[in-house]
Amino acid sequence: MTGTTDTEVPLTGGRITPGVVRVGHTVRRPTTGSSAFVAELLTQLQQLQFSGAPRYLGIDEAGRDTFSYLPGWVPTKFQRWADSQVAAAGTLLRSLHEATRDSGLTAGHPVICHHDPGPNNTVFQDSQPVGFIDFDTAAPGDPLEDLGYMAWTWCVSSKTNAPPAPAQAAQVRILTDAYGLTATDRAQVVDAMVDRQSRNAHWWTERLSDPSHRAASAEQIVSRIAWSEREHAYTITNRATFEAALR
Repeated sequence: MTGTTDTEVPLTGGRITPGVVRVGHTVRRPTTGSSAFVAELLTQLQQLQFSGAPRYLGIDEAGRDTFSYLPGWVPTKFQRWADSQVAAAGTLLRSLHEATRDSGLTAGHPVICHHDPGPNNTVFQDSQPVGFIDFDTAAPGDPLEDLGYMAWTWCVSSKTNAPPAPAQAAQVRILTDAYGLTATDRAQVVDAMVDRQSRNAHWWTERLSDPSHRAASAEQIVSRIAWSEREHAYTITNRATFEAALR
């Protein structure tokens, strides 16, 4: 509960949910339609001793979801990551997926996907990724949904000052190796990246056409749509390079 001496510190790193604050060693955020599912998922992850996610602590006096605060830092921008950081991210994602296989929440799917495991939703300690935050979009799914998104947001960039496509492709291979992806599934990673880029552009386009559900300004949304489309075009253009690295 929030006491008279507690100070609410806004946490502004997220791109989707406004009103998130830190209070002492907790994080408070407005409830959403996914709150009940997230609470059940995080509770089961705690019971399974998965340490890479916040603990769900209940509803505070203001009616907000309350979570434990994961110490560390969260990147504010997508950037180039070291091979060891990419590998650690892949290992962390595999640990999350494996912890959810027996959660009873998968509804016939292989795992529970985070669905937004980008660096901006990852907590780092001593320069290494150690946990995920913001499970609002978590839902039953296939591991490749998360792997496609992670390969894109951790390894791939259409920026002119980014490393060349072969270097990016090498990191995608490092990610899939760290995750332990089979040869059969590796062959689907590029399609998974392209799919997540298309879905991201579509998701933000829907936010633009529905002001009541906007999570950012119209200018920011237009920018994110354009970015997703550039990334999609870049990945398609360099598909052969990415596929060769994964064989």
